[in-house]
Amino acid sequence: MELYQTVWLAIIQGLSEFLPISSSAHLILPSEVWGWSDQGLAFDVAVHVGSLIAVISYFFKEIKALVAGWFNSLPSGQPSTAESRLAWLIILATIPAGLVGLAAADFIEQNLRSMAVIATTTILFGLLLGWADNRCRGDKTIDQFTWRSALLVGVAQALALIPGTSRSGITMTAALALGFDRTSAARFSFLLAIPVIALSGGYKGLELIGQPAVDWTAIVIGTVLSGITAYICIHSFLRFVERVGMMPFVVYRLLLGVGLLYLLWR
Repeated sequence: MELYQTVWLAIIQGLSEFLPISSSAHLILPSEVWGWSDQGLAFDVAVHVGSLIAVISYFFKEIKALVAGWFNSLPSGQPSTAESRLAWLIILATIPAGLVGLAAADFIEQNLRSMAVIATTTILFGLLLGWADNRCRGDKTIDQFTWRSALLVGVAQALALIPGTSRSGITMTAALALGFDRTSAARFSFLLAIPVIALSGGYKGLELIGQPAVDWTAIVIGTVLSGITAYICIHSFLRFVERVGMMPFVVYRLLLGVGLLYLLWR
């Protein structure tokens, strides 16, 4: 890849991993509009690693408490603190996406990565996000997640395997619909991203075994830029969303979806 392509794709990944706007919808645009070639598996893994480093860095103290609480709860098998309880809920919410990914990843890759699907889901789940943000404003905090609500958010997250859905968008939509405030919905979504990105990145990393030599310059640049962009994105989004809400992202998704449909039918 050219340097400008590396920079563009890394920044897009860093932003779209945590904003509710769908990374797949954005990553399809360069190839369709400018004819860019696929960035390759190694680069894809690299930018996901950058996003993972960013979210772990941002929530490091919270993650440290969650991990300690989880290990302390193992002897009894029962969560005894708020941290251990939340850690178990994040594990529970990760299971649906993991199972669906293992069972349907090949089918999705072969049948659902079309521009028509991505445009449709970008619009459909954008409207759903707008409905949840407008009609379901709740006051539950992240400490009020239950086994049921965590599992429902986890099931919603499994839908994000369909290109154009947006992992962060659908998990925030589900949390808002369940009565959680915007900040809690976003924080749970971001924490839930950690095991999902780690699992998907590890799975893709295994596919790199035996692959030909990679462009290490692009890998390093992609990892660093994705990480920096994702960190700034998380920080800014948490400050922005409580004051303004999700509607700017809803409008953006609708415009993006319509733009993709135009490209498809022109």
